[in-house]
Amino acid sequence: MATAGQIDALVCVNPGELRVESRPSPQRKEGEVLVRPRRVGICGTDFHIYEGKHPFLEYPRVMGHELAVEVVEAPEGSRARVGEVYVVNPYLSCGTCIACRSGKPNCCAAISVLGVHQDGGMTSLFTMPEKNLVSAEGLSPEECATVEFLAIGAHAVRRGAVSEGERVLVIGAGPIGLGAALFAGLSGGDVTMMDLDADRLETAQSILGVKTVKGGEGALARVQERTQAEGYTVVFDATGNARSIEAGFDFVAPGGRYVLVSVVKETITFKDPLFHGREMTLYGSRNATSEDFERVIAAIREGRVPVESLVTHRTTLAGAATDIPLWTIQKDGLIKAMLAID
Repeated sequence: MATAGQIDALVCVNPGELRVESRPSPQRKEGEVLVRPRRVGICGTDFHIYEGKHPFLEYPRVMGHELAVEVVEAPEGSRARVGEVYVVNPYLSCGTCIACRSGKPNCCAAISVLGVHQDGGMTSLFTMPEKNLVSAEGLSPEECATVEFLAIGAHAVRRGAVSEGERVLVIGAGPIGLGAALFAGLSGGDVTMMDLDADRLETAQSILGVKTVKGGEGALARVQERTQAEGYTVVFDATGNARSIEAGFDFVAPGGRYVLVSVVKETITFKDPLFHGREMTLYGSRNATSEDFERVIAAIREGRVPVESLVTHRTTLAGAATDIPLWTIQKDGLIKAMLAID
C-alpha cells in the first residue's frame, strides 16, 4: 500500500504481468486537474494490453480509459468543481492538425489516449487536461464510467446516419456492438445483431430487445431469408475479426452503408464488382467526439440505457491484478467489468 506522498497504481509491467505499485503522487501542471478515479470500466483494449496484443503500446503501462473521476484539485477560476464526479474523454488531441481543424479530434494526427499512449486511470490519483472532463450531473459514478464505451457505438451510428425504419445489422455482440445496437435502435433503426456465440445473442435480445441471427457458416443464406434477399441498409462490424469484416460486405443492401467500428492489423479485401454494383458507402468509425459523449449522457439521464444490465462483473484496484487475467480467458456472462476505487 502507498505511504504519504505516494499513490497506488495497477501497472501492466509486461504482457501477462500485472501488479499494484506505489508511485509518487502526481503534481498538477497548468491547465490540468488532479482527479481521483472512482470507477474504471475494463475494456477489450485493456485485455489486449495485458495479453501483449496491442500494436501502439509501450510497457510498463497504467491502463484505464473508461473513467468516472472525482476532481480533487483544479486551477483557480476553473469550471471544474472540486468534489464533483465527471466523465472523462480520454482522447487527448493536439488541436492544430488537419483533423482537429476539421472538427474531428477523434482522429487527431497526434492523438494520445489515456491508458494506451500514456498512463491512465487504474490508480488512486492522476492528472489530466481540464478540457477533457465532461460534466455528467445526476449520473452515478458507475453510469459515468460506461459513457466512453457507449459513445464509441453512438459515434458509429452517427457515422452511419441511421434513420427511422432502416434495417440495421450489427455484427459482434460485445460491449461496443451492444452500444451500436442500442443507439441504432434509439435512432429508429430496426436492429438485428449477429454473432457466433448463441449465449451472447440471447443476452443482446434480453437486454435490448433486438432481433438476432447466427453468424458463421450459412450466415449469408440466413440474412437473405430474413431480408427477402435485399440485405441491410446499414451494417456495422464490431468484431475485431478480419474474416468477419470481409464477409460483412455481402450483407449490405444496394445503396447501403457499411461502418467498420473495430480495427484489425490485417489487410481487408472485398469484391470490387459487388461494392460498385451495389454502390455501397464504406465508413471507418474511430473513437468518439464530445457530441457523442453528450448524446450518451442524455440517454442515460432519460433512463434509456440499461446500465445495470451491461455491468456484469466488478472488482477493486488490488483485485484487478487477479481478475483481469481470469476474465481474459473466462468470458462467460461478461459484458462490462467495472473496477471500483473508493
